[in-house]
Amino acid sequence: MSHYRDRIKSMFYHAYNSYLENAYPYDELRPLTCDGQDTWGSFSLTLIDALDTLLILGNHTEFQRVATLLQDTVDFDTDVNASVFETNIRVVGGLLSAHLLSKRAGMEVEEGWPCSGPLLRMAEDAARKLLPAFQTPTGMPYGTVNLLRGVNPTETPVTCTAGVGTFILEFSTLSRLTGDPVFENVARKALRALWRTRSDIGLVGNHIDVITSKWVAQDAGIGAGVDSYFEYLVKGAIMLQDEELLAMFHEFDKSIKNYTKFDDWYLWVQMHKGTVSMPVFQSLEAFWPGLQSLIGDISSATKTFHNYYSVWRQFGGLPEFYSIPQGYTVDKREGYPLRPELIESAMYLYKATGDPTFMQLGRDAIESIDKISRVNCGFATVKDVRDHKLDNRMESFFLAETIKYLYLLFDPENFLHNTGTEFELGGLQGDCILSAGGYVFNTEAHPLDPAALHCCSRYQDERRELQDILISLSEPLRPAKDQSEEMPGAGGSQESIALKPGERRKARVLSCPTQPFSAKLAVMGQVFSDNS
Repeated sequence: MSHYRDRIKSMFYHAYNSYLENAYPYDELRPLTCDGQDTWGSFSLTLIDALDTLLILGNHTEFQRVATLLQDTVDFDTDVNASVFETNIRVVGGLLSAHLLSKRAGMEVEEGWPCSGPLLRMAEDAARKLLPAFQTPTGMPYGTVNLLRGVNPTETPVTCTAGVGTFILEFSTLSRLTGDPVFENVARKALRALWRTRSDIGLVGNHIDVITSKWVAQDAGIGAGVDSYFEYLVKGAIMLQDEELLAMFHEFDKSIKNYTKFDDWYLWVQMHKGTVSMPVFQSLEAFWPGLQSLIGDISSATKTFHNYYSVWRQFGGLPEFYSIPQGYTVDKREGYPLRPELIESAMYLYKATGDPTFMQLGRDAIESIDKISRVNCGFATVKDVRDHKLDNRMESFFLAETIKYLYLLFDPENFLHNTGTEFELGGLQGDCILSAGGYVFNTEAHPLDPAALHCCSRYQDERRELQDILISLSEPLRPAKDQSEEMPGAGGSQESIALKPGERRKARVLSCPTQPFSAKLAVMGQVFSDNS
């Protein structure tokens, strides 16, 4: 394991240093021509995506340098059309993860971290640029937004299912850390709108019109265009302890097993009829066994994983499309852009079972990627798995996901696998236990700490509760009215000491009953009044 960890580190730094030397500040490296290109919005994307990987590999000094560099150089006030989905999972997710890991990396953090900090403010700034995309009649977002001007009037309303349902992790994290509910609210609204469009047999299609809720592409499956929607229902349920999201997934899971599963493969079917439309396996589907492990379905996950692993052994990588009946690649879909999904599933299943078979996939991945894809300037996408010709691109997810999951597979003692033996304190009172394990990875493999969400949202709730108490103290006595009524900020000439002039707030039900002034003492939550 130590040998392979060293190999993976060597691969990472070969790719990372090649990016810095030849492509920075562009989004991505072009490894065959040793230069760079902007692909997703001119964010120095590979640097943002690789930031938490640096820490996971143990490089604190470079993490600190890059985190400071990004604060000084990245600007989201640019006239660029950006993918809402990709910007969220890569930029917002990467910055949130780096923010939550910054104390572990030895950076000086603000008082009250993780509820404040420069990387958190950057993530919030990026996410606010995406909010105009959600201003549709359905609440489902457009696929593209201009970071300076919002949604282009000629923007197509058709977007993929994953582009609608892959926001709840990052946006709820933002809302819980900052206290602004708008992010979580729009993500939930989009999820519920998508849920209502499912067919009579419980399936969703591939592309939908976000204005009319009409399905444009009606192929149902677990692969490209749909995949991370299902992933976020499970991971959102885990991170937020949300029964609604888990119930949604279990309903989908029943229909997926009923209509798309054949001999431990998952095919594409017509969403209304359940008839097979494409008997293919897509490389993006390889995340599914890992997701199944999160809900405890290890037996089914293992069988499906072995099917996918057999394809890897056939080609030294996973082609984008693989015809299950023919047992071969599909025309014009023969490439392998160094995707992480099968390695991701291997990591989850090895953690769940300890079965060394899953480590064999990791070993095979290291050997084949190093042999096939390594060039002088990094690692190149495989254009065709049949003859191993290369393409002039190294996607940022190679450093964010593929390398990270490989390293975690061979590093069972990594802090991300922590089971609670280590922790650090944070929060405004310094009493929140953080980094104690149980990280949830977003779909770009950026780890998020659920404890931070609870820490900051608890503080926000307490602050709102205190504000309500102050409001009530600054108002004249009057008969109690319905709790849902709006409370004016002041009565007569008296001004509220908690609200800004003209601001109105709905009354909240306090978590503990108010006590008369005669209640003098409280011990361990028990209130003692004069006549106790």
